[in-house]
Amino acid sequence: MPGVAPFRFAVQCANAESGAAWRARARKIEDLGFSTAYCPDHLDDQWAPTVAMTVAAEATTTLRVGALVYGVDYRHPAVLAKEMATLDLVTEGRLECGLGAGWLHQDYSQAGIGLDPPGVRIARLAEAIDVCRGLWQGEPFSYDGRHYRIDAMTGLPRPHRPGGPLLVVGGGGPKVLALAARTADIVGLNASLHEGTVGVGAAQSAVAARFDERRRWVEDAAGPERFARLELQVLTFLVQITATSAEATHLFDSMAGLFGLEPDDARQVPLVLAGTVDEVCDRLVERRDRWGISYVVIHEHEIDAFAPVVARLAGT
Repeated sequence: MPGVAPFRFAVQCANAESGAAWRARARKIEDLGFSTAYCPDHLDDQWAPTVAMTVAAEATTTLRVGALVYGVDYRHPAVLAKEMATLDLVTEGRLECGLGAGWLHQDYSQAGIGLDPPGVRIARLAEAIDVCRGLWQGEPFSYDGRHYRIDAMTGLPRPHRPGGPLLVVGGGGPKVLALAARTADIVGLNASLHEGTVGVGAAQSAVAARFDERRRWVEDAAGPERFARLELQVLTFLVQITATSAEATHLFDSMAGLFGLEPDDARQVPLVLAGTVDEVCDRLVERRDRWGISYVVIHEHEIDAFAPVVARLAGT
């Protein structure tokens, strides 16, 4: 297991009714003690992540911003590396750059982007990480890969953080988690999304035993020294703070029936948090002890309900 890292909490935000509302939400997230505001990267009704991240950073003073995660199939890594270096520079190191292989089939089909097999997309992600890391050094950089070729390009501007922003890579399968373990600073432990949508298959892959397996994949690929430095993260599917334990029990029973899980398995899914504030805090500590997960991401509609958990656990 990695050393026990202090808890951090983030909020994933897709859009808002106005620019003023977006800025107000960013300030609220900061004021409540959350570490980071993340944006997803899909081609639906969400806002464009780089613009949204920049506005959130400008509206705050300490809040970190990031993408969870940029799909590398949607933009060339040389272009993305420059954008991220610039954003890291102007925010004075408050950027967390998430990179992913792409998974949502709808993005590809609606935009007319070719959807390659997972192994090809993961290989392209690996090369994109190499390109970004190389260009973030601020020195002439060349690269001759299967998917990308860079010819003596100097990555400018230099990021504020030496070597570039913190890199976030996550996944639910052994290949992408091994890549994350070797290259990222923050590793997201996810359900399996090989079906290209969030459905029954993803839910059934999210049981606790599968997360035991995923943590082992990361540890094996990273090696003891690097694994001890990694920050392990989870993006939740559902958070519900309840007034009583009985309400949480009803939710877990309903979830078990909906996704074909046993009730006990549903209660242990790391992507779901339900119960009283005390119960949720206890569960987060248990999960950190079991998997090393100290960085928990919720969604914008859960901010107020989750705030007491952040107040109690952040930084501990």
